[in-house]
Amino acid sequence: MGIKMHNSGSCWQIKFAPQFEPSPLWEDFLQEYFEVIADNYGDDGSDNFVGYQRHSFNEQEFIKLAQDRGFDVPAFHTELLSSDNWLKENVIRFAPLEVGEFLIYGVHEETPPTSSKLPLRIYAATAFGSEHQTTKSCLLALTDLYRQNVPHQHILDVGCGSGILSLGAAKLWQKQTHVTAVDIDEEAVWATQQNAQDNQLDKFITATQSNGYQSDIVKNNTPYDIIFANILARPLIDMAADLAAHLKTGGYAILSGFIGEQEDWVIDAHKSQGLGLVKIYEMDNWRAALMEKK
Repeated sequence: MGIKMHNSGSCWQIKFAPQFEPSPLWEDFLQEYFEVIADNYGDDGSDNFVGYQRHSFNEQEFIKLAQDRGFDVPAFHTELLSSDNWLKENVIRFAPLEVGEFLIYGVHEETPPTSSKLPLRIYAATAFGSEHQTTKSCLLALTDLYRQNVPHQHILDVGCGSGILSLGAAKLWQKQTHVTAVDIDEEAVWATQQNAQDNQLDKFITATQSNGYQSDIVKNNTPYDIIFANILARPLIDMAADLAAHLKTGGYAILSGFIGEQEDWVIDAHKSQGLGLVKIYEMDNWRAALMEKK
């Protein structure tokens, strides 16, 4: 699977101070300015953005442009990376990970590591933190649903990122399922499509851009047996009614992207829409919830 840019030579790495609930417009600005950005989520629910820029980085120019757009620029630290493979080594490289039924490994691996688990080869880039606790928890919840053999013909992945949950479901059930994967970020949609092709799962996954549940493809495929929503606490709460409206009675939702202090808010918002809590998954201070529509 190809990378969208050349990545030889040196590169400037710009690490920003943690931010809580940053404006989506700020992230859009970073994606516009830098060749690659990553979001290394903090255990406290913060967004830790890292920008990568080849050749040169002019701090004063960057700050002025951001301020002209109306942004308060958080503190940041710059470092020159001299590796010829800076993208691979600093953005998409991660150790193979076994979780639930799956072995997750990066595109930098020449061959799949030896394992009895189902292999998924991931190009992460800016769309996916492969070792993040929420991703692991969601894969464990998906494994639980698989082992219970719950209905799985129609699945929706809201905020698909790299498509890891879509890939996992398609890998488990293949011809018995179809996954609709959506994200507001065009790059996430691209990453999901590329990862699906790379794992020979693209015939089971349709990925497209959508603001939550608003696109026609989401509405046309409703109701769903399973819905994944690995996003953040506030959008989970805001979209609880939409999730319930698109989920079959007896269907399951895997919710994640929130921390322990936000657990009750997220769970209560979905209970008020007729869902019951099945199980909470805890990793560090991050949470995921498996819920069933009654």
